Amino acid sequence: MAKIYTRTGDKGTTGLIGGTRISKGDLQVDCYGTLDEVNAHLGLLISQLKEIIDQPFTTLTTTQKHLFDIGAVLALDPEKADKFKLPMISSTEITNLELEIDEMNFHLPKMTHFILPGGHQVVAQAHILRAVTRKAERLTVAFVSHADAEAGSFAADAYPLILKYLNRLSDYFFVLSRYIGYLLNIPENKWIPEK
Repeated sequence: MAKIYTRTGDKGTTGLIGGTRISKGDLQVDCYGTLDEVNAHLGLLISQLKEIIDQPFTTLTTTQKHLFDIGAVLALDPEKADKFKLPMISSTEITNLELEIDEMNFHLPKMTHFILPGGHQVVAQAHILRAVTRKAERLTVAFVSHADAEAGSFAADAYPLILKYLNRLSDYFFVLSRYIGYLLNIPENKWIPEK
């Protein structure tokens, strides 16, 4: 049985897909590492939802797979992209998120105030997902603007879809937080600034 530890990262470097070694503190590693964080939080949310709501949230398990696909693309050495055929998201996945958002929004009251995270543990977990996904998006924007010059046609095809998907995914998690509250009959915590 293969050992889980390789010791190759003991000096603070990691290998990209393609074999190139870079610092674990590199922006590229921060991008796909933060996506891993999103995926871990998503696993927790899925587990929590199964315990309290008798409704399939198949979009969430599909999203976990998409996050792995995106993580693989972001873990690829852009200069060696032509040598690998990785699974890619498409505009269909973005459209599917939009349809899900619209379907949940149909059941929700009109928003009149900003909403504070909380009210229930699962609602708060969906807000954590929204926030960490926004962080992943910001890091990816910074990485993409830096990597575009090196990545050529690969960047033109892959990176814009990834940015769109992450932007829409954070919207999805926000609406999902509201929808979970609606299903559980939890009042929203409205942010009402003091005069």
